[in-house]
Amino acid sequence: MEPTDLVPAPSAGRVFTERTRTGLGDVAPSGRVRLDAIARWLQDAAYADIMDTGLPDDAVWVVRRLRLRVERFPRFGEAVEVATWCSGTGSLWAERRTTVRGEAGGRVEAVALWVHLDPEGLRPRPMPEGFEAIYGPAADGRRVRARLRHPPAPPDGAAAVAWRFRAADLDLAAHVNNAAYWEVVEEDLATGPEPSEPLDAEIEHRAPADAGDATIVRDGDMRWITGRDGELLASIALGSPPAATG
Repeated sequence: MEPTDLVPAPSAGRVFTERTRTGLGDVAPSGRVRLDAIARWLQDAAYADIMDTGLPDDAVWVVRRLRLRVERFPRFGEAVEVATWCSGTGSLWAERRTTVRGEAGGRVEAVALWVHLDPEGLRPRPMPEGFEAIYGPAADGRRVRARLRHPPAPPDGAAAVAWRFRAADLDLAAHVNNAAYWEVVEEDLATGPEPSEPLDAEIEHRAPADAGDATIVRDGDMRWITGRDGELLASIALGSPPAATG
């Protein structure tokens, strides 16, 4: 059964809105916005939302899962509005829904699971004081779990190709930024026709990655990204996300 995580915007509670415009660095040669650019819009809006609240918090938020459903790709030069809100909570994590609307018809629906970690980014940490008062009304009591739902390993004999994360992919935590993982899908899209719409894809992050060599394992609509030592870093499902595996 397809997860029902693309919940509608709340009738009450906080919805934060940012505006941007699709630029030269955001698009493929065809002029459509790339998936990694969309992911950057989402994380920038999430950060701006937290900063706008003034919520005192020295912890860090890390993306555990992100689902993108592109109803229509925004195009080069298109002004877009990014509206984001808290759509669910757990004891140590929260779910964030985002809708991207373009002035020329672009539309992306996204849902992300963010885990709240200590300042060192090592251990989950309870929500900061005041979180419920600011974000709780939009979530409206909806509780979410952090259970992963992708197959934890590729099948034997699945095709593997070399990959490399660049130093330019690293963020402030000195790990590969979550948006850079979507370049794996963009490489696949670059070798074929323009992607059909709607496009549904989901990534789950399991371990942080450093710059350097990695491996992409492909099997049907699944992609697994492993590090130099074979550790599973992330998985990507193309199409509707699979049911939880435990």
